[in-house]
Amino acid sequence: MTPETHNVEWKRFWRDEYLAWICGFTNAQGGILEIGKDDNGEIVGIRNVLSLMEDIPGKVRALLGIVVDVNLKSEGGLEYIEIVVEPHPNPISYRGKFHYRSGSTKQVLEGAALTRFLLERHGRTWDDVALPGVKLSELDGRVFDGFRRRGVKAERLPPEALDDSDEDVIERLQLRDGAFLKRAAALLFHPSPHRFLMGSHVKIGHFRGPELIYQDVIGGDLFAQVDRTLDLLYTKYTRGVISYDGIYRVETFPVPREAMREAVINAVIHRDYARQTSTQIRVYNDRITIRNPAELPVDWSVSTTGGMLSEPHNPRVAHAFFRAGLIEAWGRGIHQIRERCMKAGNPTPLWTREPGGVLRLRFPFSEAYLAADAAARGVPRDSRKTAGEGTWPDTRRRATEGSGTGPKTAPKTGPKTGRSAEQKPPAERILAMLKTEPGITQPRIAERLGLTVKGVKHHFRKLHEAGAIRRVGSSRAGHWEVL
Repeated sequence: MTPETHNVEWKRFWRDEYLAWICGFTNAQGGILEIGKDDNGEIVGIRNVLSLMEDIPGKVRALLGIVVDVNLKSEGGLEYIEIVVEPHPNPISYRGKFHYRSGSTKQVLEGAALTRFLLERHGRTWDDVALPGVKLSELDGRVFDGFRRRGVKAERLPPEALDDSDEDVIERLQLRDGAFLKRAAALLFHPSPHRFLMGSHVKIGHFRGPELIYQDVIGGDLFAQVDRTLDLLYTKYTRGVISYDGIYRVETFPVPREAMREAVINAVIHRDYARQTSTQIRVYNDRITIRNPAELPVDWSVSTTGGMLSEPHNPRVAHAFFRAGLIEAWGRGIHQIRERCMKAGNPTPLWTREPGGVLRLRFPFSEAYLAADAAARGVPRDSRKTAGEGTWPDTRRRATEGSGTGPKTAPKTGPKTGRSAEQKPPAERILAMLKTEPGITQPRIAERLGLTVKGVKHHFRKLHEAGAIRRVGSSRAGHWEVL
């Protein structure tokens, strides 16, 4: 007996409300609705068959505007009706609502899900839609420069692309819709895309069990988000274990950098930006998890795909990353992550599809790394979960980017080679923040430095008079550039 799946539904008798199920099938991949079967798929028969054979096609045509095949079937002396529903290229509604078959359930599409569905039916994707209010002059010229250099170096752009204007890059990537830039343009090249697209940032947190120890929020353009996220993960949130291969020093991290790089890039390319939930990375003492809002096919699984989505959720963004040489080929993400972890001797990463349209990737640390880390910290192997959880000795430099702060009491080793970030004058610390986060606001700087906004404005004025910084763009939409 064929089980009830995403394209098979059984009903004991007919009700007009089942038109919503037909609507759901036609908006999804199509399916079969069988009338006269119980929840186990056993035939129980149905009365008034001839009347239903005439009524159902008429009601479907009148209320849904589509045509379905209605077939009379019999087995063991019992009759039932088979309604064959084909997928429709246009969105179909029933009494003003758009129904959609997902798994073995019917859902009513609303909000971001409805927007995404309607765009797909009209051959558009979320990142391909115009975003009024964003001007070319507000985009970051340095990001365009970096994109051109990366693309030419990776031979994904011709050498003459180095002479392209910013407008040429926009046209090359097809990021304009008439007079407006597209959403992808803001994500890729605007210094503060979260102003227009809520949740377009990455959050990293260091956890001890359920307790958050410290965190960073990483904004800016998507290229910078990838770079800063990786930098923070490998300078502030994880610790390299030192070993030697002959006379050569080897530093081993809990997750291979290339595997993590692929995972972070996949997260920003495939995430569902229509939802105001950020990409979240949680670092524990024995694992790292990445939770990402992502719209996946109903029958998606790691085993069936062998890789990340073959069709990226944001093709405009993915195309730009491909041109910049940051991804090789679509659909190979999971394969490459697995391969690099296996080569490093790490456990196989685990992908889990969570309720609410969230994809979770878990990187468990290897036993060899955990043992070496415990030995390096002088913690007994069997007590590392309680004694060492959530803290890392500061034997490597800590990054200062981001909005969070790390633990203040970590032991330090090695000679003191200069002032810490806290000891530097406010002007130097402001310059450091502007270099890493061009779009940072003066109130945010004041909060980090423990100064008043008026005090920060005083330092900005002095830096500007000294020729250390200059204003790019308007007072509302521009940013400060370090010279």
